[in-house]
Formats: sequence, structure tokens, C-alpha cells
Amino acid sequence: MFEKIIYIGDTDVDIKLITGSNIQGDIMNMPIVLQDRGKAILAEIKDMHPDYVKAKMLGELVDGKFIGGILRKPSLDATIRSLTDDELRYIVGEEKKGHLLLGVSPFYNSKNIYVDMNELFSKHIGIIGNTGSGKSCGIARIIQNIFNNPNFIPYRSNFFIFDSSGEYYSAFSNINTINPNYHYRFITTNTNHVYDGELLRIPIWLLNVEDLALLLSATTHTQLSIIEKTSKLVKIFSQSDGSAIDYQNHLIANAMMTILYSNQSATSKRDEIFSILNTCTTEAFNLNATVQGIGYTRRLQDCFLIDSTDNFSERVLLTEYINKFIKPELNQYEPEKVHYFTLEDLEKALNFALISEGWLRNENVYADAIALKVKLHELVIGPNKKFFDCKEFVRLDQFVSNLIVQDGKKYQIVNINLEDVDDSFAKSIVKIFTRLLFELSKKVQRGSIPFNILLEEAHRYVQKDRDESLFGYNIFDRIAKEGRKYGVIMSLISQRPVDLSETVISQCSNFIIFKMSHPRDIEYITKMIPNITEDTIEKQKSLQVGNCLVFGSGFKIPLIAKLEFPNPAPQSSSCNVVEKWTSN
Repeated sequence: MFEKIIYIGDTDVDIKLITGSNIQGDIMNMPIVLQDRGKAILAEIKDMHPDYVKAKMLGELVDGKFIGGILRKPSLDATIRSLTDDELRYIVGEEKKGHLLLGVSPFYNSKNIYVDMNELFSKHIGIIGNTGSGKSCGIARIIQNIFNNPNFIPYRSNFFIFDSSGEYYSAFSNINTINPNYHYRFITTNTNHVYDGELLRIPIWLLNVEDLALLLSATTHTQLSIIEKTSKLVKIFSQSDGSAIDYQNHLIANAMMTILYSNQSATSKRDEIFSILNTCTTEAFNLNATVQGIGYTRRLQDCFLIDSTDNFSERVLLTEYINKFIKPELNQYEPEKVHYFTLEDLEKALNFALISEGWLRNENVYADAIALKVKLHELVIGPNKKFFDCKEFVRLDQFVSNLIVQDGKKYQIVNINLEDVDDSFAKSIVKIFTRLLFELSKKVQRGSIPFNILLEEAHRYVQKDRDESLFGYNIFDRIAKEGRKYGVIMSLISQRPVDLSETVISQCSNFIIFKMSHPRDIEYITKMIPNITEDTIEKQKSLQVGNCLVFGSGFKIPLIAKLEFPNPAPQSSSCNVVEKWTSN
């Protein structure tokens, strides 16, 4: 078939075909070896012409290993031959401990493709392709292959799947039939889901300032300052040593005294103080609280009767009463540890935060403060409140531990279904859970508890957004840069890579690319993925459904892999309109 090399370029060679040779079948992407004076150069045919073919040089076969890249080129006298079985193993891998069956290679003699699981699952992965290209089925098959391997028992694996439509339930819910020690957990926001599942719960006290800012859609640094104050106050108010009431009285008294000594009219002062007492009350500070004078008492609200001089008739009594509760030393008080609190407690703390700093009296920040009040109140009375309804206090380590081990069961796959909430809330939930896993990983021995986080529809969450300008970082960017050393690994599954964070996609070490057709997505991937070539991009354009292009640190060269259809399959197929239209 091949006569000789007639041209050698930087990365390509032209090979003359034997005159009159009858090429049987399609030899596009066919692997060949250019053998020359102790050098064995692996090449792959990429173009065909009537009397010659063009092949791309991929690397060198040296001492039983494949080395990517070309330093030593073949000569024009090099012979062209097929790969031996041993050489094929260098390229597509082999079955051995710690290696995963990925699929088969249509071009490398339909050999099985094996990948080192350490190389694949200890580094971030980008899984990209059009809707309907086979992403969900491909991911389901790869994970099923992990658990179906009789020579490998991943009992301590921790896969967290954030699933926007609950489609993976059918693919993984029966892993217990493979091995009774395998367990799957389905946590959902949709209590009416056809599948059995547990309602998603998040302990509100585990959220930090950034988490609360996400939940409340904070957009300004003023709002961030309010949330910081609120977070501190709710922790103080949750203390059981009596400091909570003292601190609340101190805050109310300070706020009232500030108003009393302002230049407002008595009527304005009274109205503003009554407004405070309508939102922030204690036994000592409410409109009906008893104020003790010398030989008489007054209700607190009666101390604000205005006399003919536009002053409060009980100004002296009022001032003395308020001053009793001002304790300057409390300004330095810091809670020793966090205790149980609820969303309602958080709302109460926000009201105290607003009066303590006078934010509602400052017209420059009034709108920001009110926006937070409204957003938090909507959360307290709205349908999403149930997700924060936790009855008992748990620490971070207990919360994560209970997700993966409960009632004597070790859950290898935790599927969190987010199909019944809007994008904004879903994004907050994904970021919160991701941060909690990352924070725990940093507290334990480095890499001792690996978490593999699979983000379906990743472009909905992993974006370049306000986080970086508001917080100084984005949790996904941080994990992309630091997560690998702590064992927190992300797999981004998306049909719109152009919407993904550039930082995150550039930190992916392995890629599984199904067919893409949108020019903007192709252009973005070309720019953002390290070491991707035009030839690699061209290969993905002709992929069939269920076939993918795999490349990165886990693979010797970019390979086309045909993945076996998952069994059982995820519920990711399109609606059968013919059946639905014609059914009775």
C-alpha cells in the first residue's frame, strides 16, 4: 500500500502510495509507524490524495514507551509499517489494576482503550458536546465501568453529581446489585419527583458570608458589610450564656441614644425609635416595657409623649433607663463557637445589624439595605425555606460525613437533583455544597478524602460572574487552581463551553469531547484548552453519537473512543412525540 516517504515537514509527512494499489476500506486516522535507523515514529493518516497520503507525526516509540512530540524526524528512507500488538498497548493502554476500560478505538484495530484512573480522576476533566451527542450516556458508562470492574472495589469513592434534571437516577440507583457494599443516594429539591429521594437540607449555620451573599443576591460591597455584621450577630444571638440578650439590649440602647441626640424633631425621633422597636424587641425594649421612675412607673411608649417645648416629657427618665443597658465592653465581644440557629434567627440578626450601624438612616445605602431585607424575608416565607429546615446542630465534618455514610451505608454516589428550583438558587446551592466539601478537605489530612464533583450543565454554575469582584475569588476558580492537591476534583459537563469560566476550563487536564458544531464553542475551546491542535478540533466535528475524542494527561495521544451504551441508561433521551401524539 505505502511505497515511500516523499516529503517531511515539521509535523507532517507525505507518503507515496504504491502504483495500482487497491486501498480496501477507509484508512483515514489509521496509525502507522515510520521505522528508521533505530527510530520508530508513530504517525496517523489525516489526508488522502489520489497517489499519496499525508500523515501527522505524533511521537516516538522508545524502549517500550510512547513519548509524545517529535524531536527526531525520520529520513526519506524510513520504512512504513503497521503497529505491533505491544506497540498498540503503549497507545491505548492495557487492562491492569488501577486502569479503567473507557471504550474501544475504531481506528486502532478496535482495541479496548484503558486509562489510568489516577491520571483521569485525580485531575479536573472537561466533558463537552452538543445536546444529544451522548454526554450523559458517556459519563454514565464511564462511572458504571468503575463499579463493574470485578478486580477493583472503589468502596471509599465519593462521587457527587449535581444533576439539573434527575436523569442519572436510573443509571446508578441499582449499583447495589453489583456489590452489596455499593450504595447510591438521591437528594432532591423536587418532593414530587417520580423517583424516591430525600429532601435537600442545608444547615444555615454552616454558611459563611460569601454563601449568604449568594443566597441574598448581594451585588455591592455595602451589602457584603451588612451581611458580615449579620453573620456575627446571629452567632452571638445563638449563644446560651446570657450574652445574647445583653448584646441585643446594648444594640437597641445605642441606636436609641444616637437618635435621641440627633438634630431631628421630637416627632421624627419618636417615629424612628418606634420603628426600631417594631423590628428589634427584647423584654427590656418594647413599647409596653415597664420603665421604673422614683415612686412611679411608665410604659416605654409613654415616655415619648411630647410637651409644648417639642421635647419628650420623660426625657431624663428615658435617658437613664436606656443608659443602663449600654455596655461598651460588648463592642469587643466575639462568640466562642457557632450554635444552632434558623433562618428566622438570621432575619432577626439582620434587623439588629441594620439598626446597630444606622444603615437604614443613611440614604446612600438605604436601597442596598432594604434589598437585603426583602430578599431574606422572601427566603424566610418562601418555598425554598424548607431546604434550610434542619432540626439539630451539626458541624461541617458531621454534615459531610452524614452525606456519604449513614445508617451503616457508605454511599459511593451522591446524586443531588436541582430540577425544581430556579437557576439563581440552584447556582447558590451548588457553590455552597462545593465550598463545604473543599473546606472539609482542607481541614483533614491532605488528599485523604477525595471528592469527585460532577457538574451537569456546568455552564449554569461555573461562570465568570460577580463573585470575583465582590469576594475577591470564585469558589470554582479556587478549586480549579488548588483542589487537586486536596483531592477535590471537578468534572465539567456542558454543551456551552463558551459560557464556562476561562480560568476553570484552562485548568482541566483531561478532556472528553463529543460532537460540537457551534462555531463560537469550537473557537472558544481552541483558544482555552492547552495544547489542542487544529487536527484534534477537526476530528470531533465528524463524531457519531456516543463517540468521543479523548485527550490530556491520561492519554498518550488524542484518541477517538467508542463508548458502550450504559446499562441501565440515564433518562436523557428526547420526548417521543409520535408516541405521545398518537396515544389514547
